[in-house]
Amino acid sequence: MLQSVEALLDPVLDASVREEWARLLEAGLPSQARHPGASNAPHVTLAVAERIGADAESRLAAAVPEDLPALRLGGLLVLPGPSGRCVLARSVVVSAGLLDLHAQVLDAVGDEPGVVAHVRPDAWTPHVTLAHRLDVGLLPAALTALSDVGREREGRVDAVRRWDPETRKTWLL
Repeated sequence: MLQSVEALLDPVLDASVREEWARLLEAGLPSQARHPGASNAPHVTLAVAERIGADAESRLAAAVPEDLPALRLGGLLVLPGPSGRCVLARSVVVSAGLLDLHAQVLDAVGDEPGVVAHVRPDAWTPHVTLAHRLDVGLLPAALTALSDVGREREGRVDAVRRWDPETRKTWLL
């Protein structure tokens, strides 16, 4: 299973994303709100690998700066998936601070086994997922459910965490 490093949102941004999750759920649509586990939190994925070992873990702890960057959520983003399904997300407006954090995390993860291509600097699309496996035919309903939600929201990265799906544990770096 893939392990990840994730940027968590400050409380105001977190609450705004959870409100969007709730709106999708209320409309009977796929939503991250359907995942009640404690590890489910709005986040921006910074790195993903098959395994992140102890050496990389040490480098990660040292790589995360004390002063985390500002974070701006942009408009809605649709990422294509298999079988007529997609991911509905909030885009994240790229800033120098976010790019620096991403580069530091990727440098710390280094050559760990199975670093996935879509987190590499030339392929990374930072986003916060609202819904997985959304049938593309339901996009109009999802857009309607979110139609009166503000376009952009500003805040900060609140913390950086690790997620290990095998142990179902998260921890802050």
